Amino acid sequence: MPDPAVGRSLLLVLHDVAPQTWPDYQPFVEAVDRLGNIPMTWLVVPDFHQHDPLVLAAGFRQMLDRRVQRGDELALHGYYHADDSPPPHSPRDYFMRRIYTHEGEFYSLDRAVALERLQAGMDLFQRFGWPLAGFVAPAWLMSEGTRQALQSLPLQYTSDPGHLYRLPDFTPICAPGLVWSARSAWRRGLSRLACDCQAVRLEQAPVIRLGLHPVDMRHGFARRYWMHTLQQLLQQGRTPLTKSAWLAGRQA
Repeated sequence: MPDPAVGRSLLLVLHDVAPQTWPDYQPFVEAVDRLGNIPMTWLVVPDFHQHDPLVLAAGFRQMLDRRVQRGDELALHGYYHADDSPPPHSPRDYFMRRIYTHEGEFYSLDRAVALERLQAGMDLFQRFGWPLAGFVAPAWLMSEGTRQALQSLPLQYTSDPGHLYRLPDFTPICAPGLVWSARSAWRRGLSRLACDCQAVRLEQAPVIRLGLHPVDMRHGFARRYWMHTLQQLLQQGRTPLTKSAWLAGRQA
């Protein structure tokens, strides 16, 4: 495989991975597998929306075991992927937690609670024998308490829409991506236009992330876009890598 620090790379990232969302992803993943050896980063939620715990999903965990053996990476993606903090008290927080998303689990957590959930997620990965290098907050929203908690843990990276950050110092590395908001037809249409423009700007970028969500997979328009985009980037000679593999190919 080419040195990821030399060539242009592609990171295929599946968000919100849980037993509940696997039926959405499965046909797409199988189609990707038919293209060849394309490693993916799976953002795994330990207990999706507090009613889909991994501990009760043996078959799903076995599937993830096989993905790890295949060369994919599993990263921790929150714990519940649901905002269960007390109601917002400011207009800004109301917008972020009730309009922008209801799933910003780590947006308002203090250090103690964030640390407790992060550690619980890490313990779960260890219990299942899954290597763990990265944490991605749901909706990429993190409180200062979450940042402080991450600085005290043996994780290697976190991310937001435009960067990966080496931990514990949050050293930023530019890693732009394409992502859709697919909850309605008008959002899907605007997402397509925005991503088409972004893809042109990123044509010579060292790395492009494709950030997929389960809701994307429920609409043929979005599924076809992601498959076409993936194939196009591969044809351009980009090397598909997991997040950890790409980071390992760069100087610290």
